[in-house]
Amino acid sequence: MAGSATSTGGSGPSNPPKILLAKPGLVPGTPVPGKFGRGGTGDEYTTSLRSRLPSSIGSLNLLSDSWDFHIDRFLPFLTENTEFTVVGVIGPTGVGKSTIMNELYGFDATSPGMLPPFAIETEEGKAMARHCSMGIEPRVSAERIILLDTQPVFSPSVLAEMMRPDSSSTIPVLPSAESLSAELAHELIGIQLGVLLTSICHFLLVISDGVHDHKMWRLMSTVDLLKHGIPDPSSLTLAPSQSSNTGPEKDREKVHEGREYMATPVFVHTKLRDRDLSPHNIARLRKALAQYFSTSSLTKADNGNTSISRDPDSVAPGSQSHDLDSLMPSLFVIPTKNKDDSPGDQYESYTSMLWKLRDKVLSMNCPPFGRTVTERDWLKNSAKIWELVKSSPIIAEYSRTLQSCGMFRR
Repeated sequence: MAGSATSTGGSGPSNPPKILLAKPGLVPGTPVPGKFGRGGTGDEYTTSLRSRLPSSIGSLNLLSDSWDFHIDRFLPFLTENTEFTVVGVIGPTGVGKSTIMNELYGFDATSPGMLPPFAIETEEGKAMARHCSMGIEPRVSAERIILLDTQPVFSPSVLAEMMRPDSSSTIPVLPSAESLSAELAHELIGIQLGVLLTSICHFLLVISDGVHDHKMWRLMSTVDLLKHGIPDPSSLTLAPSQSSNTGPEKDREKVHEGREYMATPVFVHTKLRDRDLSPHNIARLRKALAQYFSTSSLTKADNGNTSISRDPDSVAPGSQSHDLDSLMPSLFVIPTKNKDDSPGDQYESYTSMLWKLRDKVLSMNCPPFGRTVTERDWLKNSAKIWELVKSSPIIAEYSRTLQSCGMFRR
């Protein structure tokens, strides 16, 4: 690959690796790796590409402290490949979001140039009630699976960090000049993250703590309510002649050209106790989830979404419903991790259920975007979608409603 770059560049020195990473599709004769790296040339290219990565990589966070979307640090790791899958995650603190994402990532320390795994919560962090993830931390696997690990929602430590002495927010979550209270801004942050992830991901893992925690169900219901006029990343692909007319208002006009896109949700309940894993209790949880989202666009099959699962393996063994013909959201349960990770007399262990979740997510049919888009265009258009989310008049009106009803201080 380096030889090709030298021959096209004349007698001058070869381009540095950063240029090759930033423009992989421009190198003549260079194959683009297919999905899951199948094919000899694709594997060779992927190995060559990853071996050229910088030796030390800091945070690739897509969101800055000022709540702006930055693509410069992650863009060099993406290619012109069009066969890729985007998996996001959302949930509260300490439910195992980063652990699950690391299972999907499949970090291999012996693979040269591979980005490190997502940071997971330490015992010190637990003792200090401190969150681990900030913003949106991305990774891309050798199989071209783009993973988006996000900061926790409903997190007291996140709220404490964004609160000024006068209780106002340090993060400008809305473009208006009006200063919001930290509590209200913290509420809107979770909604904005949910709207963004359901717009730019193929699959969204919705993680809840235990069997009785339904806060994430309510959040996703609110996201479904407020996600209006937000396109998928392929709908914002502009021709070169149109690139000078970009902007939130211009992009918003293009929303109506396609259908409303919604990522496939996968509901995961972690830290279940042994008695919660009984077939009867899991069947009740499954039924409650189906009833809660029965009228939601998150689980409607007629909008092109494949979030409906009839597979009995998506829940604990023996817990499938007798009415398998009914349409239900995908549901997985993961037990609490024991010190020796030994399974009980009847149910599976933490590790085996985590592996089952990984295998199921990686084998699910990928819901398509409106049109074909490359990895690099996906990231660039995701930044535009983030601006649409922040400037959404519906979310702004919802914010004013919450403030006027007295739920949050002014």
